[in-house]
Amino acid sequence: MDPKSLLSFDNTENAFAYKTDKALKKAAFLFGSMGFAPLVKLGTWITPWAIKAGLPIKGLIRNTLFEQFVGGETLEETANVANLLGKYHVQVILDYGVEGGDYGEAGLDHACEEFLKVVNYAATQTNVPFMSIKVTGLARFGLLQKLDNAAQAKSGFEGRIHTEVLSESEQAEWNRVVARMEQICDAAARQKVGVLIDAEESWIQDPVDALVIQMMEKYNKGMAIVYNTIQLYRHDRLQFLKDSYQQAEKKDFILGAKLVRGAYMEKERKRAEEMSYRSPIQPNKEACDRDYNWAVEFCIEHLERIATIVASHNEYSNLHAVQLLDQKGLSHNHPHIHFSQLYGMSDHITFNLAKAGCPVSKYLPFGPIGDVIPYLMRRAQENSSVAGQTGRELSLIRKELKRRSKG
Repeated sequence: MDPKSLLSFDNTENAFAYKTDKALKKAAFLFGSMGFAPLVKLGTWITPWAIKAGLPIKGLIRNTLFEQFVGGETLEETANVANLLGKYHVQVILDYGVEGGDYGEAGLDHACEEFLKVVNYAATQTNVPFMSIKVTGLARFGLLQKLDNAAQAKSGFEGRIHTEVLSESEQAEWNRVVARMEQICDAAARQKVGVLIDAEESWIQDPVDALVIQMMEKYNKGMAIVYNTIQLYRHDRLQFLKDSYQQAEKKDFILGAKLVRGAYMEKERKRAEEMSYRSPIQPNKEACDRDYNWAVEFCIEHLERIATIVASHNEYSNLHAVQLLDQKGLSHNHPHIHFSQLYGMSDHITFNLAKAGCPVSKYLPFGPIGDVIPYLMRRAQENSSVAGQTGRELSLIRKELKRRSKG
């Protein structure tokens, strides 16, 4: 049978084949709970405080949000999940779940060491083509914000970092950030592991973008190692994608582009309102969907120069990408195309894409519970605020449970 004819996101038997009845019922309860926005709002406020206060709630978190959305506390624990997914031809993007915090230089160096361990581990696994990092795990937030402010005073996309605003000690601090990033990218390039750089808040994103372009220019010669994350819920990112492509052509490297909608919408809008500047967020969902799908089209149109990861939970966007490949006579497993969804969400997309012969992965964070709390709080908020997301997850899980009960 032609694999293309197998692509249907309604096939729950494929979607949940890897889950036991018990695991499915647990997921149904969790998504049902996340459908109550007031409960989620209260939980996302109390949980970080309770963790810091040392209250005994880690067991509860481990058995609910952590189990649903995180691979484990260590690489060894995560390997069990990766191996299970591999049986269904689903790959893994490993993410050590550390992000912005007051870690100090020693903490930032430790994060770099952990990222290097992930690269080295991924290189030994046939099912782990990528790993993910956040620059806020390698750099002080305030330093990034100072550089971003300097970039805002410039015009146009230059792909460089305006370090002239830094003091001598800050310059040395930034040099250490670049050195950490180069360590990771160099190890990844030698072992052919893709490095996905996560997006950050808009007010620190400019130096991140410039640093990623710098790494691409050095390491993406002939093949994509370094990928930037482009958040299309920002109204300026489609143009940024096109500008990045021009840089790739000009400097002769492969542009790595992971396309996402975004994760900081409420925070971005609130800050813009409080500080009286134009919100970077799209005016509505339709505008976001339009730019995302145009970005997919642009990347597939220039697939010889852009290595693209369609990282989306939107059924149409994934189907659109596959149809574009078909229209152009390109293989579903073209070396410059990949699909990805977050672990614990949208299994109906992931596993049905895999069944149709598309290269697809789960974004799989791991780390101590205390370190991944910010990630877990975002997942909870996302599932309570994104229209229809929780309802869709819940209806598909219930559909599969009903199918199994009849079987």
